[in-house]
Amino acid sequence: MMEAGGGGAGGRDERVPQWGAQETRELIAARGEVEREADAARRSAKTMWEAVAARLRERGYRRTADQCKCKWKNLVNRYKGKETSDPENGRQCPFFEELHAVFTERARNMQRQLLESESGASVKRKLKRPIGDRSSGESDGEDDGGEETEDEKPMHIRKRKADDKKQQSQRMPEKSRTGVSSIHELLQDFLAQQQRIDIHWQEMMERRAQERVVFEQEWRQTMQKLEQERLMLEHSWMQREEQRRMREEARAEKRDALLTTLLNKLLQEDL
Repeated sequence: MMEAGGGGAGGRDERVPQWGAQETRELIAARGEVEREADAARRSAKTMWEAVAARLRERGYRRTADQCKCKWKNLVNRYKGKETSDPENGRQCPFFEELHAVFTERARNMQRQLLESESGASVKRKLKRPIGDRSSGESDGEDDGGEETEDEKPMHIRKRKADDKKQQSQRMPEKSRTGVSSIHELLQDFLAQQQRIDIHWQEMMERRAQERVVFEQEWRQTMQKLEQERLMLEHSWMQREEQRRMREEARAEKRDALLTTLLNKLLQEDL
């Protein structure tokens, strides 16, 4: 029995301590700092959570990578539920503003990276075009140094080359326009979704403010009602006390009158 009790005590000592409010805010801040680093995209999930745990240790909180990961999952689930829930569930995610700031910054970083990748792709296309022109120019030079020049070639060959160049020049802008339009559509969808989230968040905050005003009005009315009831009870108590005092005075007067009458009788009998 003693060994079982000792094992139970040891099990209770190994329980993970609860997360405090400030410690949770530090976890969210550490996660945001790790995501902002340049090599965040190349890190594995395990390495990233180890970095988050290291940041927490620097702030004076000793947590493992698994504990940080589990707590983060719970926060994200509550954040996602808060986005689609009613304002009555306001206590469902007390760190909504901190998490919303982290996810907003992540969305902005994704948008910036997408724009940078698109600009890099356009630069690569521009670099590829002179190479094709140089290759065609070199082939033309070789033809010039060959047996026949461009003017000496048959008309159908020159026309075919001109048509090929024209079709190639038409296909390349079409591809570039297609790629730019698809990226533009993705950015528009992303910005529209972000705008919807912001509008939903603002509406939710406005509803919460309105509910707070209504709650304060109801609270004031309730307090006024309680104050009126207290005054009425106090007034009724004072009336009862006044009636009791008057009855006591009447009894005292009757008692004094009775004693006086008895004393007078006794004095008369003695005489």
